[in-house]
Amino acid sequence: MFILRGEGRRETARGRGRKLVTFFQLTLNGLAVGCIYGLVALGFVLIYKATELVNFAQGDLLMLGAFVCYMAVVWWGLDYWIAFGIAVLSVAVLGALLDAGVLRNVIGQPQFAIVMLTIGLGAMFRTFASVTWGSEIYTLPNPFGGVWNVGGVTLSHQYLSIVFGTLVLCGLLYSFFNHTRIGVAMQATSQNQLAAYYMGIPVKLIFSLIWAISAGVAAAAGVLLAPVTLIDINMGLAVALKAFAAAVLGGFGSIPGALVGGIIIGLIELYAGATLPDGFKDTAPYIVLLLMLVVRPQGLFGTMTRKKV
Repeated sequence: MFILRGEGRRETARGRGRKLVTFFQLTLNGLAVGCIYGLVALGFVLIYKATELVNFAQGDLLMLGAFVCYMAVVWWGLDYWIAFGIAVLSVAVLGALLDAGVLRNVIGQPQFAIVMLTIGLGAMFRTFASVTWGSEIYTLPNPFGGVWNVGGVTLSHQYLSIVFGTLVLCGLLYSFFNHTRIGVAMQATSQNQLAAYYMGIPVKLIFSLIWAISAGVAAAAGVLLAPVTLIDINMGLAVALKAFAAAVLGGFGSIPGALVGGIIIGLIELYAGATLPDGFKDTAPYIVLLLMLVVRPQGLFGTMTRKKV
């Protein structure tokens, strides 16, 4: 009888250990996925803070970044890191051209017209990708193929590279916005465009730079995500929807909120997929978002603004 109770305790201990390992595994994977959502949400927020526009083509810029990196590595035979830089730089230039050649001409138009324009641009990008690279699914060769095992938890180098890459990008953006003249000018422009113009800041150029940074960050997210989800012309759609939810959850207009919202959405998605019935993995983040909008409409880090009429 004593032996049976001991066996039962050991089984219980093993069960708790497995649950703990599963929890840490889901947390690590959810953190990595959430970092991607956070980076794309960061692009939404940067453009919105400066221009009060929402770019629904953000996910398709992510897709273009992944395809350009694939082309540079596989077709041209370039080193992964050089291809990474080419992808980020080329999509950043595309973002600046979009602002200068398209979006700047529709400033002052109704918001729904601009929303439809960015949705149409996203469709054009997907068509361009389909014509250029085909509709097949591609695998991006990368240097992150190994794994570590720590106490039963598998630490994939690909997931760790996403977390590390996000930290590096956030650090670079923080330093840029707070310790460079252009970054400070961008902050001033996002707070008051007219005052910034009277202070001699080239507002139009600043807008183009913000679009370039936003597009470049999306491209970096696409390259980091490519080894996990593979590359196809629709890879940016689902990511963009979750990233938009992350931006709203964190508080649209808040840069820290975009990252925190992305991580929360990523964790909820992974936890729901492992513990709830099929179908809840994709809907659970939106259920949480709806609850947040009911309780705190401005999001976690947003501020409520009121207008007197």
